[in-house]
Amino acid sequence: MPNQHGAWAMLAAPLLVGTLATGPRWPHLLLTAFWFAGYFAFFATTLWLKSRRRPRYLPPVRAYVATATVLGLLLLLLEPTLVRWAPLFAVPLGVGMVASATRHERALLAGLATAAGSSLMTVVAYDLGPGDRWAAAWTLTAVLAAYFAGTVFYVKSAIRERGNTGFLLVSVGYHLVLAVLALALLPEPARVPFAVLALVLAARAALVPRLGWTPARLGVGEIVATLVVVVLALATVA
Repeated sequence: MPNQHGAWAMLAAPLLVGTLATGPRWPHLLLTAFWFAGYFAFFATTLWLKSRRRPRYLPPVRAYVATATVLGLLLLLLEPTLVRWAPLFAVPLGVGMVASATRHERALLAGLATAAGSSLMTVVAYDLGPGDRWAAAWTLTAVLAAYFAGTVFYVKSAIRERGNTGFLLVSVGYHLVLAVLALALLPEPARVPFAVLALVLAARAALVPRLGWTPARLGVGEIVATLVVVVLALATVA
């Protein structure tokens, strides 16, 4: 099981947003089970790769991979068109696996790849429902991807890069750029609310890393912030 609080928010939010934006159907329950089992399989595999393939890490890999495979096949039997989304996950999955095999799983690129891969579940969940507003679906995906990429910078600046002024400035700058992009690119009525939120996140990125918060406290904060993003996205974009 993942031991990072923020990972749960990144895992659940895109699935939730895509499902609620399109309209829930019972196959979404199967998609949810597959998505979580697939992530557990990915997480277990990365631990196995990081351990230099030690045999004691293999049992959970086998269990989760088998479970995810069965659930995935059942899902495709019900909704075969979902297979078209599979290629989009190849690059994030590959980056994560290679990063773990080379013991660079905490690298910036690996974190950004995970954020991108998780956010793509938004359109998959949307496709499973009756929704046909694809511009809105992709906007929701982009909003979540931009937010989660920002959390990668923010969390790194507060833990592994704590005390690195240059990295802190990059993290703050990223969120300031998001505020500008929100005003320039998002449709109404999402522009101003998301620009304000980006400024709040920029302030958080500037202040919190100086406070010495524990990873658990940072993770809880991420869950709260993610809930705000989810509610705002569904209220103004979906």
